[in-house]
Amino acid sequence: MTINATARHVELPHVVILGAGFGGLTASRELCGKGVEVTIIDRQNHHVFQPLLYQVATAGLSPADIAAPIRSIVKRHKHTHVRLGEVVSIDVDARHVELAEGDHIPYDYLVVATGARHGYFGREEWGEHAPGLKTIDDATRLRRSILLALEHAETLPPGAARDRQLTFVLVGGGPTGVEMAGAIAELTRHSVSMEFRTIMSRLSRVVLVEAGPRLLASFPEQLSDCARRSLEKLGVEVRLNGRVTEVDAGGVDLENERIDAATVIWSAGVMASPAAQWLGVDGDRAGRVAVEPDLSLRGKPEIFLIGDVASIARADGRPVPGIAPAAKQMGAHVARVIAARVAGRSSPRPFLYRDYGNLATIGRKRAVADFGWSQMRGTLAWLFWCVAHIFFLVGFRNRLIVGANWLWHYFTFDRGARLITGLDRGAVFGGGRSGVAQAGSNLRKILPDAPRPAAQPQMLERSAECGDRPKPA
Repeated sequence: MTINATARHVELPHVVILGAGFGGLTASRELCGKGVEVTIIDRQNHHVFQPLLYQVATAGLSPADIAAPIRSIVKRHKHTHVRLGEVVSIDVDARHVELAEGDHIPYDYLVVATGARHGYFGREEWGEHAPGLKTIDDATRLRRSILLALEHAETLPPGAARDRQLTFVLVGGGPTGVEMAGAIAELTRHSVSMEFRTIMSRLSRVVLVEAGPRLLASFPEQLSDCARRSLEKLGVEVRLNGRVTEVDAGGVDLENERIDAATVIWSAGVMASPAAQWLGVDGDRAGRVAVEPDLSLRGKPEIFLIGDVASIARADGRPVPGIAPAAKQMGAHVARVIAARVAGRSSPRPFLYRDYGNLATIGRKRAVADFGWSQMRGTLAWLFWCVAHIFFLVGFRNRLIVGANWLWHYFTFDRGARLITGLDRGAVFGGGRSGVAQAGSNLRKILPDAPRPAAQPQMLERSAECGDRPKPA
């Protein structure tokens, strides 16, 4: 079945954008009012500010704080339409995109901005035990795993089983791994220290494993050393030159060490979306497709690739990094190229990536920043990181809420998004005896190793310590 994506004006060239990430939305915004009809196709109905996903995963922010509906973002763009769907193939000769629902969306120009997925270096089975962090679903899944591990540890006696629940391993020492390690260390050592009764903050263990000789390989060496020292001050164990050989349900194997852990998080590598497969071309080892200087596909000037799916070198010969600023610059450049062609003008100059610097935060009041011509570290870098991330968030509401949350967390150490959601354990209504009993029964189904509650005299003793005397019958 062949249909149009929307009831559009046939006289306007139709630009189809695959993906509503940083690059796709930037291209859409720049094409507004340029004499084209735009259709954005994404399998999610929202745009996510990925640099802050780790804060959702560590209960610092709620999902809605860093996401916004795509339709809400483009609602003022008269000729921009949104289609919820999953791409399965692209017919480059017939010029249409096929969706999983069977619909075919025709295009005059195509912008592929479908981002990246987790890469496990050929060991895809590791993904079951070591999830990565790319989407809201990934973040809430990791949050659930981290919080459930703490809840499980609270029910266990001292020993290897409890130690395993309190051990968190992060594979990969890039910005995501470093930021996650610092956030988990703060969550397990500070935020929950006053709320659990049998586990103490000193019992938790956070291990960051990096296969290379230093953390944050894209940063100068002195900033990498600063990040490592800051993590170690938070209690994080840093394993450099530690190649992972196996990941299973019980933990990870390094070349010379076994680490038993209930929670393993993957941040070591990414693979581009199947764009090369859709287009019938060859990709590099990470699945990226080589593009022309104007970011078009070789031999197909009406098709453009941007962001994590594009392989292009910058002026010094190094590849353009797969980060949000690069994707936004690519999106803006492609929009200018398309607008020039539609207007009959000559195309702009080849794409030139401008490196505005790298930022990474390492917990409370700790961060590193590299601008090439200057470097920052410590509190000043952390303040700059906070301002930059709030500024680039989509929507005034999100900026306001995230800023307020960070301010509250700074003074109280409280993480208000510590919610365990998405469990298939049956509905529990009410807080009376039946509801509590049902909740306990369901929790034991999720955590089968958890012992039953302590005897009643011990419960009464705890109540007396808190000032609550049991009433006589």
